[in-house]
Formats: sequence, structure tokens, C-alpha cells
Amino acid sequence: MTFLLFFLLVLSESRADSFEEAYSDLEHSRTIYISENGPRLSVDTAQPKVISQRGGNATLQCKFDRDPTSPPNPKLRIKWTKLTSDYLKEIDVFVAMGFHKKSYGRFHGRVHLQATTQNDASLVITDITLEDYGKYKCEVIDGLEDDTAVVSLDLQGIVFPYFPRLGRYNLNFADAEKACRDQDAIVASFDQLYDAWRDGLDWCNAGWLNDGSVQYPITKPREPCGGKNTIPGVRNYGMRDKQKERYDVFCFTSNYKGRFYYLIHPFKLTYDEAVRACQKDNAQIAKVGQMYAAWKLLGYDRCDAGWLADASVRYPISKPRRRCSPTEAAVRFSGFPDKKHKLYGVYCYKSDN
Repeated sequence: MTFLLFFLLVLSESRADSFEEAYSDLEHSRTIYISENGPRLSVDTAQPKVISQRGGNATLQCKFDRDPTSPPNPKLRIKWTKLTSDYLKEIDVFVAMGFHKKSYGRFHGRVHLQATTQNDASLVITDITLEDYGKYKCEVIDGLEDDTAVVSLDLQGIVFPYFPRLGRYNLNFADAEKACRDQDAIVASFDQLYDAWRDGLDWCNAGWLNDGSVQYPITKPREPCGGKNTIPGVRNYGMRDKQKERYDVFCFTSNYKGRFYYLIHPFKLTYDEAVRACQKDNAQIAKVGQMYAAWKLLGYDRCDAGWLADASVRYPISKPRRRCSPTEAAVRFSGFPDKKHKLYGVYCYKSDN
């Protein structure tokens, strides 16, 4: 009897060892469901990435298939949420159950279901804002069954580095968010910065991104920027303390509904005179993000340095030429001069609203 128990114990341990060896590559958190007849509900998206622009509309595709033998379910629920940049939270966007429909927060009145067929859970977003950029989750709940799909909403636009009048490396994360908002922009994502790097953005000062990391893009490796013998890429400082640590920021902006222009004026202006001159023209002094959007998306070109809302002086060159950014197309930065200097013109912005 003792020998039999010993034999069974050894056999049990050897089988356990064999199981661990056979399935050692499985993640411990993975749950495996076995269904004799397959899933009774599936959710899918035909277009995992949708590209639009600020002020435009977009349809986030989501379709679901139910078991054809299942009876109709009047309590079937469709729920859309937006994932935060760190993927730790979900923001409610829209919920529908039968005739009951509700949109939430800043999405209120701007979202609805496409509903072209009985199984269409696609979400239509109208009058898109910069904050709408990101990943959305479509969830369908049918009794005890539920399934999800994720769709990304990308925006046409431009990433630009920014620091305030105080100088470089003066922004904690909350300051960075406000700085971008003040310039008609949002804090850029890593994907947006990466795309900008691939498009040629080279900037040797580290800046916040919307996930709380600090990074900077280098296309031309050099000693002060990570080393001369390193490969080009997006340099990563990792996740930083959002309250204590201070850096610059990378902002993102997109199309606007209005007119950006250089105000023709008989005299050069101080900063306060520039603000009043735009107001007299039924406009407002333009923001940095508006200049970048006009330059990148509309090809705006003007070889006149002018005041902007943050009291910086810049000018956009899309056609390089002598005395006007001879080597590259760029938004040229002349600094934050004394606001009382009468040396510059002004760029204004007039909204369509």
C-alpha cells in the first residue's frame, strides 16, 4: 500500500512537471474558454484606424454577429468608451439599449450610432476636436455574452516643440497641458511624435508626451543629443514625475475653421499694440499652434517676423530662400523679445464663428 501511494505521488508530480514544460509559454493571467459550439457573439471592426481632422466627422466601424439560433434580445447593449493615453481608465462616450440612447460629457450631442443594419454598432463622431484623438472601445453585451473591438481615431495635423517665455525646462506635466491648450493644441502622443520624427522633426530638447513620458526626436545624431555615434530615433527618458520634474513639451494641432494672416500695418508694433491691432480688425492675435497649422497644412509663407499670443516672435517659411530660412522650410523663432520693442508686425486669427 505504501509503495502504491508513493508511485501515484511520483506520477502526479511528473505529470505536473510535464504540463508546466508543455505550457510554459502561456501567460499566467490568460483565461482560456472552451465552447463546444463556438462563440455565440463576436464583435469586429473592418477599419481599425480612422483618419480625420479637427472640425470634421468620422465613423468608427464596429459590427457584431449573434448566434442565428438566439432569439432577439431587446436588452442587447452597445457601449463605446475612450481609452486614456495610459490605458488605465475608460471614458464613457455613448451607450445604447433598444430605444434608450445616451451620450456623455464633451461627446454629448456629437455622437450617434450609424445603424445601417441590425448588427451595425459603428459610432459616428461629428465636429471632431483635438481631444477626440485616441483609441475607442466598442463593446456589445448580449445577456451573458459580450465581446469588444478597439478602433483608433487619428487626426491630420502637426507636432511642434514648445517652451514658454520663462525658458526651457520650466514645465511640469500640468503646466505642459496648459501651455499646449493656450496655443490651440494638445500634448502630443508618442505615435504623433514618432510620425513627426519620420517626417524629419529633429529637436534636441526633451519634452512631455500625453502618457507622462519625456522624449525627443533626433534625425541627425550629434554629441549634445545622445551622442554622435548613436542611431537616429526618438530618445526616451521614460515615465517621469508629473509634479516635480520640469521639461519642455511637444504639442499637436490640426486644421482650424478660420483665417490666419499677417496684418498689414503702416508701423511696427509693441506687443500691446499688436493685440489691439488684431482686435481692431475684428480678430485676435494668433496662437503658435495656428501658425504651425497654417504653415504645415496650408503652405502659408511669409518672411515677416510678427508677434504671437504668447509674446513670442515667429514667421512661417514654406519656400526656403535667401534671408528667409535659406536651408529649410520651417517656422522660424526669433525669441521672446521685450514687449515694448517696436520692431515687429503681428499675425492675427479670425474665426469663422
